Order: sequence, then C-alpha cells, then structure tokens
Amino acid sequence: MIVAVAGGKGGVGKSTIALNLGAELDGVVVDADLAMADLPAGRGPDLHDVLAGRADPCEAVTRAGPVALLPCGRTLAGARACDLTGFASSMADLAAEREWVVVDCPAGMAADAGLPLVAADACALVTTPRRAALADAVRTRALARRFDAGLACVALNRTGRDPPTDDVAHTLGAPTTAIPESATVARAQRQGRPVASLAPESVAADRFEALGRAIRRASVASRRARVE
Repeated sequence: MIVAVAGGKGGVGKSTIALNLGAELDGVVVDADLAMADLPAGRGPDLHDVLAGRADPCEAVTRAGPVALLPCGRTLAGARACDLTGFASSMADLAAEREWVVVDCPAGMAADAGLPLVAADACALVTTPRRAALADAVRTRALARRFDAGLACVALNRTGRDPPTDDVAHTLGAPTTAIPESATVARAQRQGRPVASLAPESVAADRFEALGRAIRRASVASRRARVE
C-alpha cells in the first residue's frame, strides 16, 4: 500500500511523520521532495537517479538507521533531470516488493506536490493547530480526493496542552492523533531516527504507534470495500 504523507503548508512536520510512520509500518520511506529533500541522504543512487532512468527504485533503497529509505538528491541539476511521468510506476515497483511505501510529499499545491497523491492508495494529512496550516490541510484533502487517495488519518503535529483533536477530526473527516511539541521528537529527527528507537516509552512514540494503527485499519477497510 502506498501512503502519501501530505499537508500543503511547509514546516508542519511531514518528514517527521513520514519517517516515524515508516518505522511503525516497517515499510520504505520515499523522500519525494525533488527540490528540497529533508530526510537523511544516502551514499548510493537516489530518487533523482531513479526518475532520470539511471537506477532501479528497489535497488536505490538504503537504510537510515532502522528505517528503509529511498532518499532524494539535493542538486538542482538532479531535479531538472527527473522525468516525473515515471514517478507512479516507480512507486508501484516498490509496492510490489514492500507491503508499505510511505511517501514524504513536498509542500505546496504545485504539480510535484500532487504527484505522490496520484500514485498513492491513501493519504495521511499533517497539520499543526495554526489556522493557516489547517486551511492548507483542507485544500490538500480536496486534492487527495480528486486523485482518489483516501484520507486514512490526520497527524495534528506540534501541539500544546488541550489540542483541538476532535474539532480537527470533524473538519477533516478522519481519525486525528495529536503529536505533542517535544524535544525528544526534535532530537530524533535531527539524528534521522524514529522516536521509538530513541525514546520508546515516550508519549510521542505512543502517538506515532497510534498513527500506524490508524493506517492499518484504513487499509483493512479499503480492502473489504473492494471485495464487497
């Protein structure tokens, strides 16, 4: 199953959510931000090479600590060499070998941001409690619906006390999990590690586990609907 981690607005923590979801699902995480990659870089071929026809997507998967990762290059020349028409087929190739493919989407509403949603079976929305981020999440949800990427869950990131979880769940129409603002989360992301590998007993680790369960439930529901 291909899960797009999207949110519209930059800086809401999509890469953090994607890395931790990849760990929870034991899947491969794809850094699909072709111009501003944020997840750990590898030493071998990357997504730029895959989309330029220089590498096979499965062979380009590396390890970022405990997480399998298809990293993205960080050069403008590499981004310009990409053939975006090959993105969906590359993700399908990964999904044929791995049960879960988690795609970290770029920010914004341009074509490259929508591309992962075209390839995805489901979408995990990421937002913060700020009004601008929530408005962008609503627009991204509409884009996901247009491309038939069902909304599986919402990560309400960087929350303080008494987060508006119920209100966000009602507005966006999906189970919502609050991820608290945390020095532990920030430290884990700086190290390119999922929180569970650094602080498995933390509140944040428990919340990322809840997000993983929500994705799995959505997957089961989707399969049942197709059978019926």
